[in-house]
Amino acid sequence: MERLTTLRRNIMRATGAIALSAVLAVSAAACGGDSDGGSGDGDSVTIGFMGDLTGENSGIVIPPNRGAKLAFEEYNATNPKVKINIKDYDSQGKGEQAVPLAKSAITKDKIVGLIGPAFSGETQQVGPVLEEGKIPAVSPSATNAALTKNGWKFFHRIVGNDDIQGAGVGTFITSGLSAKKVFVIHDNSEYGKPLGTTVETTVKGKGATTQVGAIDPEASDYSATVNQAKSFGPDAIFFGGYYAAGGKLIKQLREAGVKARFLSGDGSLDKGLAAGAGGSNAEGSVVGCPCLIDPTGKASAASKKFADAYKKKYNSDAAIYAAEGYDAATAFIEAVKAGNTKAEDINKFLSTVAVPGVSKEIKFTPEGDPASSAIYVYEVKGQTLPLLGDANTAKLG
Repeated sequence: MERLTTLRRNIMRATGAIALSAVLAVSAAACGGDSDGGSGDGDSVTIGFMGDLTGENSGIVIPPNRGAKLAFEEYNATNPKVKINIKDYDSQGKGEQAVPLAKSAITKDKIVGLIGPAFSGETQQVGPVLEEGKIPAVSPSATNAALTKNGWKFFHRIVGNDDIQGAGVGTFITSGLSAKKVFVIHDNSEYGKPLGTTVETTVKGKGATTQVGAIDPEASDYSATVNQAKSFGPDAIFFGGYYAAGGKLIKQLREAGVKARFLSGDGSLDKGLAAGAGGSNAEGSVVGCPCLIDPTGKASAASKKFADAYKKKYNSDAAIYAAEGYDAATAFIEAVKAGNTKAEDINKFLSTVAVPGVSKEIKFTPEGDPASSAIYVYEVKGQTLPLLGDANTAKLG
């Protein structure tokens, strides 16, 4: 997805990794687990879903959770030889909660795969656990570029990384908006800071003048950064962070008289951005995302079919990463359909999978990134976030 500063922690120290190995070994022995990761009982397998399902940024995670459940429900309705169960693990986006949940999922619940973790910070901490347990993961929303540079063999993601996202949003800022002065704000997180850096590098490369500020998302007063932005007099402001803080930031910027166009990344693609900004303060803000939200079928017939099924099931429009959650589940479904019910066998299958998805083709590079990814931009209109189009070609009306 990753997301507040407190959700980010350092990668486990070597001593922690050693302790983890011991814990998993003892737990596996106690539970009768095999050394090649989880396996099904012959009639069914269990796939986990991990992310912030009840925290303040859960609006980003509930849609992919629903998308995944819809995919598994449709698959199970075909009465397959091996059914797929899904089990939720509510980490609230916190690494300190995600790690023990992952250990329990592997040793107690015998999951054979994991959709998630949703956020980058928790993914950074859970990754070593999944590697040790040999459990394949497909994240619908963890975008930190460094995640696929860890040398992990069991990590995959459906979405393009923040280097791709930042370059796409940066291109839109200079081409779609023709902005010449860009103020970049980030929340110092493992998600927001690198994303902000990529946006800044991109717009500078296209001739824009920039300045950078930072906020503590847990603080209530952003006046120091707001005043810094006001003094700079930007044409556009980009925020690398999440909608909970983003809404408050917009409100304080507008109250200070800063009228520059506000932009953000996928962490702000939620109606909570406008709600947190109050009134019409967020109107016209633009949010970029390596995700496709396409209820009208503007991008493809497949995305329209999915959006219709999602709305019928949940009585609400598909939102951020719903399609990617569906595609992540589809990757596991294809593996099981091909006769793979053990975790390591599923992981091997994921290295070769190549099937059409809702958001894009489901295919991974050897590092675990999607083989292809587009960046889309959305504009805040009231409480809605309609799709403008591809970041490289979209224009504001």
